Amino acid sequence: MCLICLCLPRLASCSLSAPSKTQYPIYMEEEQAVAKLPLIEAECSARLRISNIDYDQENGGVGSLNSAGASAPVETRSTPVLFICTFAAACAAFTGGCLYSVFGSIMTAGAMIGAIISGRMTDFIGRRRTLLVLDIFYIVGWLAIIFAEGAWLLDLGRLSLGIGFGLTCYVGPVYLAEIIPKDVRGLLMSISQSMTGYGASLTFVIGSFVTWRSLAIIGCIPSLLLLLALFFIPESPRWLDYIETKHLQQDSDANVLNLFRRKYLHIVIVGVGLMVVQASGGLYGFMFYMSEIFDSAGISSTLGFILVAVLQIPLIVLSATLIDKFGRRTLLMASATGQCLGCFLTGLSYFLQELDWWKEASPILALIGVLVYMGSYASGMGGIPWIVVSEIFPINVKGSAGTLCNLVSSFCSWVVSYTFNYLFSWSPAGTFFIYAGICGFGVVFIAKLVPETKGRTLEEIHASLTHIMQ
Repeated sequence: MCLICLCLPRLASCSLSAPSKTQYPIYMEEEQAVAKLPLIEAECSARLRISNIDYDQENGGVGSLNSAGASAPVETRSTPVLFICTFAAACAAFTGGCLYSVFGSIMTAGAMIGAIISGRMTDFIGRRRTLLVLDIFYIVGWLAIIFAEGAWLLDLGRLSLGIGFGLTCYVGPVYLAEIIPKDVRGLLMSISQSMTGYGASLTFVIGSFVTWRSLAIIGCIPSLLLLLALFFIPESPRWLDYIETKHLQQDSDANVLNLFRRKYLHIVIVGVGLMVVQASGGLYGFMFYMSEIFDSAGISSTLGFILVAVLQIPLIVLSATLIDKFGRRTLLMASATGQCLGCFLTGLSYFLQELDWWKEASPILALIGVLVYMGSYASGMGGIPWIVVSEIFPINVKGSAGTLCNLVSSFCSWVVSYTFNYLFSWSPAGTFFIYAGICGFGVVFIAKLVPETKGRTLEEIHASLTHIMQ
């Protein structure tokens, strides 16, 4: 069975209007503040190919202010470009989701390689070109699997897909965070990130009825659509501004070791901690070995896959609609709590089986546990940690910070996928109780340390967080 999802590009309001210095300050993290707003405005307008936009507040252009000082709605003529950006990113995310439902540790190793190069590559060649590079890895990987006649080509395809996924995890959310208006940033990024869940859900269903080679052909389709969409999306204006600024001053914070300076310490702990909680909470144990879990619990794996897929879709939609209303922290805590409960119920089912108690009820308990876990993950912990990570780091350290967080996520995913069989052989109940404990720790971590970022520009978020430690 194959997966099809990954990260998604989006477009921001700053791309569509002329922001003022008051509305759009650029907080560089050293002693000086360097603003390149004219460059941003010019590049955005050119890239978006939107001309004759009246920035006067009466026309309600993006980024203009009404009498109450609030941002006006997105300019109508910019909507098609915004949709194309969203579509492109969704194709990337959708591809990644399909991968992870089928391939295990080899693809995770590829994701670690992608994670290592993701930050530097994105800073050096830009967000848009990095999307092109990861799409090439996707296409090559799928083609290798489709035409594989031996194990070596199949493994090579898995590795290539893993590298593409590692790149996508970082560049997709970063691109969208830098280009989407603050008032709808959570909604659009959540929708794009949810494509990973949709890809996994669709793969669970289709994979029950078709061969893996046919599924690989289907998985290649979103990659080709992403390639087409890349011709119509703009480069991130914040990255263009950052590159211009680097020609004027030395960017001393680009080294990964500088992340551990006092003023960045809090956001590094938040970013790395979210990645650990997200990847170590047992997701890849559930995803890679869901058939074994259902079979050992006496449940039809086909029925289980279909139920998981059907459940995830409405919960993903619900999360996307609530993220800008209730905030990132609230949904993350609710999601982690649900994951903890799901792991506990699954572990309890195996515990009852070991004691030979309630034989009739334990398979149902296991099914409920898996559904609660997967539904809770899809509604928050699946995409929101990447949204928060893409928002909290200033652009001058975003490359190195993204590499670190991405690498931690890939490493923890590899550890979970590699150790799950050993832990499951040792004690099925104990395995899920351990995951429940990690998810419970995640609830406390999010409540105590993770900041709320809804309704604020990236510059406002960066200024408030970096000044906490100064």
